[in-house]
Amino acid sequence: MISTWSEWKRYPRAERGENIEAPISPGIYEVRFAGTGALHSFGAVDNVAQALAMLTVSTKSWFGRREPAATPDLEYRTCATSSKADAKAAAERMIGRRETYMSGAA
Repeated sequence: MISTWSEWKRYPRAERGENIEAPISPGIYEVRFAGTGALHSFGAVDNVAQALAMLTVSTKSWFGRREPAATPDLEYRTCATSSKADAKAAAERMIGRRETYMSGAA
Protein backbone atom coordinates (compact mmCIF):
# COMPACT_ATOMS: atom_id res chain seq x y z
CA MET A 1 0.00 0.00 0.00
CA ILE A 2 1.21 3.50 -0.82
CA SER A 3 0.37 6.67 1.03
CA THR A 4 0.37 10.17 -0.42
CA TRP A 5 3.37 12.43 -0.94
CA SER A 6 4.37 14.78 1.84
CA GLU A 7 4.65 18.51 1.23
CA TRP A 8 7.98 19.77 -0.12
CA LYS A 9 10.36 20.59 2.74
CA ARG A 10 13.67 22.42 2.72
CA TYR A 11 16.56 19.95 2.93
CA PRO A 12 18.15 20.39 6.38
CA ARG A 13 21.60 21.82 6.87
CA ALA A 14 23.62 20.06 9.55
CA GLU A 15 25.64 23.17 10.35
CA ARG A 16 22.39 24.84 11.42
CA GLY A 17 21.32 21.86 13.54
CA GLU A 18 18.32 21.11 11.29
CA ASN A 19 16.84 17.60 11.07
CA ILE A 20 15.18 15.48 8.39
CA GLU A 21 11.48 14.80 8.86
CA ALA A 22 10.80 11.49 7.12
CA PRO A 23 9.31 8.07 7.82
CA ILE A 24 11.52 5.40 9.33
CA SER A 25 9.91 2.86 7.03
CA PRO A 26 9.97 1.77 3.38
CA GLY A 27 9.02 4.36 0.81
CA ILE A 28 10.07 6.75 -1.93
CA TYR A 29 11.94 10.02 -1.67
CA GLU A 30 12.52 12.79 -4.18
CA VAL A 31 15.04 15.62 -3.78
CA ARG A 32 15.09 18.61 -6.13
CA PHE A 33 16.88 21.91 -6.54
CA ALA A 34 14.56 24.52 -5.04
CA GLY A 35 15.30 27.24 -7.58
CA THR A 36 14.77 25.23 -10.74
CA GLY A 37 12.81 22.16 -9.70
CA ALA A 38 15.45 19.99 -11.39
CA LEU A 39 15.74 16.49 -9.95
CA HIS A 40 18.70 15.89 -7.63
CA SER A 41 17.91 12.40 -6.25
CA PHE A 42 15.11 9.86 -6.31
CA GLY A 43 14.82 6.40 -4.82
CA ALA A 44 12.75 3.56 -3.40
CA VAL A 45 14.29 2.41 -0.12
CA ASP A 46 13.79 0.34 3.04
CA ASN A 47 14.18 3.35 5.34
CA VAL A 48 13.37 6.79 3.90
CA ALA A 49 14.83 8.82 6.78
CA GLN A 50 18.12 6.91 6.68
CA ALA A 51 18.42 7.23 2.89
CA LEU A 52 17.86 10.99 3.03
CA ALA A 53 20.37 11.35 5.85
CA MET A 54 23.03 9.51 3.83
CA LEU A 55 22.64 11.59 0.64
CA THR A 56 25.66 13.57 -0.44
CA VAL A 57 24.30 17.06 -0.95
CA SER A 58 27.30 19.34 -0.54
CA THR A 59 29.87 19.98 -3.20
CA LYS A 60 33.53 19.94 -2.29
CA SER A 61 36.17 22.35 -3.34
CA TRP A 62 38.71 21.23 -5.90
CA PHE A 63 41.34 21.99 -3.30
CA GLY A 64 41.19 19.72 -0.28
CA ARG A 65 42.34 22.33 2.24
CA ARG A 66 39.74 24.93 1.38
CA GLU A 67 36.27 25.16 2.80
CA PRO A 68 33.58 23.17 0.97
CA ALA A 69 31.56 25.09 -1.58
CA ALA A 70 28.11 26.30 -0.62
CA THR A 71 25.50 23.60 -0.15
CA PRO A 72 22.89 23.79 -2.90
CA ASP A 73 19.38 24.91 -1.94
CA LEU A 74 17.47 21.62 -1.98
CA GLU A 75 14.02 20.49 -0.98
CA TYR A 76 12.59 17.00 -0.51
CA ARG A 77 9.36 15.09 -0.23
CA THR A 78 8.60 11.54 0.86
CA CYS A 79 5.96 8.88 0.37
CA ALA A 80 5.69 5.96 2.80
CA THR A 81 4.77 2.46 1.63
CA SER A 82 4.06 -0.79 3.45
CA SER A 83 7.07 -2.58 1.92
CA LYS A 84 10.12 -1.98 -0.23
CA ALA A 85 8.45 -3.99 -3.02
CA ASP A 86 5.53 -1.53 -3.00
CA ALA A 87 8.01 1.37 -3.04
CA LYS A 88 9.86 -0.09 -6.05
CA ALA A 89 6.62 -0.71 -7.94
CA ALA A 90 5.38 2.83 -7.28
CA ALA A 91 8.77 4.30 -8.29
CA GLU A 92 8.77 2.32 -11.55
CA ARG A 93 5.26 3.61 -12.36
CA MET A 94 6.38 7.17 -11.67
CA ILE A 95 9.45 6.78 -13.87
CA GLY A 96 7.30 5.33 -16.65
CA ARG A 97 4.87 8.26 -16.46
CA ARG A 98 7.70 10.77 -16.44
CA GLU A 99 9.32 9.15 -19.51
CA THR A 100 5.96 9.14 -21.32
CA TYR A 101 5.46 12.81 -20.51
CA MET A 102 8.98 13.75 -21.59
CA SER A 103 8.59 11.90 -24.91
CA GLY A 104 5.51 13.97 -25.73
CA ALA A 105 3.10 11.03 -25.78
CA ALA A 106 1.15 12.23 -22.74
